[in-house]
Amino acid sequence: MGRRFRGESQHKVDNKGRVSIPASFRRVIEASDPNWTAGATPELVIVYGDHRRDYLECYTIEAIEEVDSKIDALPRGAMERKMLQRLFHGQSFPTSVDETGRLVLPAKLRAKIDLDGEAFFIAAGDTFQIWKPQTYEAQEAARTEEWLDKLPEDFDPLEFLDGAQGG
Repeated sequence: MGRRFRGESQHKVDNKGRVSIPASFRRVIEASDPNWTAGATPELVIVYGDHRRDYLECYTIEAIEEVDSKIDALPRGAMERKMLQRLFHGQSFPTSVDETGRLVLPAKLRAKIDLDGEAFFIAAGDTFQIWKPQTYEAQEAARTEEWLDKLPEDFDPLEFLDGAQGG
C-alpha cells in the first residue's frame, strides 16, 4: 500500500468542472500510480457509486487495484461480485490529474453530488473524497459530532486501535 492522504481543503470549481487538487494529495496520487514518471500526469479512479452516495471517492491506482483483486477473488456469478463490479467498475470514472494539478469533473459527476462553485476535499486513508461543502457540513461533520458525543468526555478515540491488527 502506498502513502496515505491527510488533511482537508476547499477549492473553487470553474464552469468547465476543473478543480485544483490539494498539492499534498497530488504527491500521494503520483506515488501510488505505478506508471507515473516525472512530467507525466498521474492517474486515479473516481467512484461515484449508488444513489445513496453524496460524494465522489477518489482512489489511487494502487488502492483501486486492491479493491479489484478482492472483487476478483469472489466467485464468478455471485451476486456480491456482480454488485461490487457494478459499483466499482461500472459507476466509476478513470481520469488523470492535468499538468496544472487539476481534475476535470464531468457534468454527470458534478450533478450527482450537486457540486457547483466550491468543492470540499477530505482525506480518507488511501482514498479521498470530494463533497459539496454544505452537504459535508450537514451530514458528515454532524455524524462525527454525534458519534463523539456518545463517548465519555475523557475517552481517547485511539483506544479503538488497541488490539487492532496491523496491515
